[in-house]
Amino acid sequence: MIIIGITGTLGAGKGTIVEILKEKGFAHFSARDFIIERIKEEHLEINRDSLTTIGNLLRQEHSPSYIIESLYNKAKASGKNSVIESIRNPMEVEFLRQKGDFVLIAVDAHMEKRYERIVKRQSLTDNVSFETFKQNEEREMQSKDKNSQNLRVCIEKADFLVDNSGTIEELKDKIEDIWQKIKK
Repeated sequence: MIIIGITGTLGAGKGTIVEILKEKGFAHFSARDFIIERIKEEHLEINRDSLTTIGNLLRQEHSPSYIIESLYNKAKASGKNSVIESIRNPMEVEFLRQKGDFVLIAVDAHMEKRYERIVKRQSLTDNVSFETFKQNEEREMQSKDKNSQNLRVCIEKADFLVDNSGTIEELKDKIEDIWQKIKK
């Protein structure tokens, strides 16, 4: 059994990589879905600010790796190869590294391309201007607070870095190459 973690910049293609891995039989565990459950329990609006606030609050209340620990336990219980989407805190990476059956893939693409993608997907958290998109990313890229998101460090800790500025077919080929390396 292998656990693949996905990290990366906003709109880079984390969800698309998840779909590619699901086609290979991977079970999917989403940090975003985990946090949205808590947002609904608190009767808050589902948007990027509440996702960030509640995610950081859960890390403060429990531990910096709490969200991913919870998802890891569900993945292990499933007994299947699993993909955990979206790793955003360096302590989450450290927790998973200790488990030994873990590989981290980071995905990035040109900012304009990523913004185009989030506009097209029209999720509740993506209905923002380009300026707000850039501000959200800057906020999530680095933090000195151990309970906050720090995408830059997570990306630096990745085993594989994928540039997803091209087509879906190119992305599928890149993920297939990575999967073949992992299986060896």
